[in-house]
Amino acid sequence: MSAPRQQAIVDIGSNSIRLVVFGGAPRAPVVLYNEKLMAGLGRGVVASGRLDQGAVRVALAGLARFAELIRAMDLDSLDVVATAAVREAENGEEFLAAVRDLGLPARILDGAGEARAAGFGVIAGLPSANGTVADLGGGSLELVRVADGEVGESASFPLGAMRVASLRAKGPAKLKRAVAEAVRGLAWREQAIGKPLYLVGGSWRTLARLHMHLAGFPLPVIANYGFSASEVKPMRRSLAATSAAALNAVPGVKSSRLPQIGDAGALLAELSEALKPDRCVVSAFGLREGLLFARLDAEERARDPLIEGARFMAAAQQQVPGYSDALCAWLDQLFGEEAHDLTRLRNAVCLLRGTGWSSNPEFRALGGEEMALHGNWTGITAAERATMAMALFVGMGGSGDAPPPILAELADQERLSRAKAWGLAMRLAQRIAGGAPALLGATRMAREEGRLVVTLPPGHAALLDATVERRAARLATALGLSGATVLA
Repeated sequence: MSAPRQQAIVDIGSNSIRLVVFGGAPRAPVVLYNEKLMAGLGRGVVASGRLDQGAVRVALAGLARFAELIRAMDLDSLDVVATAAVREAENGEEFLAAVRDLGLPARILDGAGEARAAGFGVIAGLPSANGTVADLGGGSLELVRVADGEVGESASFPLGAMRVASLRAKGPAKLKRAVAEAVRGLAWREQAIGKPLYLVGGSWRTLARLHMHLAGFPLPVIANYGFSASEVKPMRRSLAATSAAALNAVPGVKSSRLPQIGDAGALLAELSEALKPDRCVVSAFGLREGLLFARLDAEERARDPLIEGARFMAAAQQQVPGYSDALCAWLDQLFGEEAHDLTRLRNAVCLLRGTGWSSNPEFRALGGEEMALHGNWTGITAAERATMAMALFVGMGGSGDAPPPILAELADQERLSRAKAWGLAMRLAQRIAGGAPALLGATRMAREEGRLVVTLPPGHAALLDATVERRAARLATALGLSGATVLA
């Protein structure tokens, strides 16, 4: 894990302006501070081609506050970028000069740069992404291909949320023609068909939260939430039939985004028809995280953000230094042939298991479940969160026979059964070694002739007791073995 850095980005968008300060592991950044100003710079550009002076005054007042905060912070880096509204406005350079006078080194991000940053943001949050990124801002829409951890071809269109509203006001066919024309010119359109459409931007996230609510999805974590592209049109009909008051009451939905929901839904429907994706997947990461990811070298980019994030969180809370890594290696003896997507979850669980001592003993198992389900993890789906939650719930003392019901709603039984076995193996490890890495490293565990065989280190026969035998037997049962033998 690389040393943590404090990095700030000021994102001057068409709708909003944000100051975000990131910390944590560079490959799995976490937000330390986030402040948003709704300046609406893009409104004037759509109407007249110029930044509205009232919006400029609001923006500069907020940016002066941001500059004051930044001067007081101990930052390792600062990036100040302006996107479509400033890029396209006749008086955009005049506005940027005023921003620079505040001490903020502002620069314009062109359409290609904006698309590239959005693509990198999706890859940072979901390394396996393979499809098309659709980054919806107030002034523009960026489409970019991503696959194999790389950003490919991209294009930028004047189809931001504000412009979509203007097009729709001229008649329902205007937006359809604009999207069809834009997509028709993409040389890589055929490659996009049948692959996911990754949604970046606040309007998309709001739309996804409403879908989540309508679908009764039990875990309100927006990152990597997905739904079939065939559900877009039915969702639009449901939203149209729902009152503004009911929409405003949906948890996690900001009232400032609701006026754009109809336009965002209409655009998504046309994009789905034109690109024919199989699924829509919401990215919690976007331009800002993509700018951070672009700074990383190849070695750092290749690191698993889930493991990096778990290691960062656990670093200061390990019961004994080195125990988590010893636990990972110990479980490899039984589960080492698992596919990579399972191995990374198991290793993350082992890293987090060592933090359990800091929880109230009566709620430790529930704390493990909560940490997995609602933790700020990067690069995992809801089903993978549930898999980790099951392992931590059992590994921290919960009953695998009566896990929290939400887990069965999110992950299939095969995954949960495997995770239960991981948890039971962690409990056995804790009883044998008491958190001592060297002792655990000297203990052997294997499947032999249909039984689980655990061999304690030579000269440590006193470690064997009824609890060790009982936990070994429970693990054997979870593995579908006939029984367990503990050799001392």
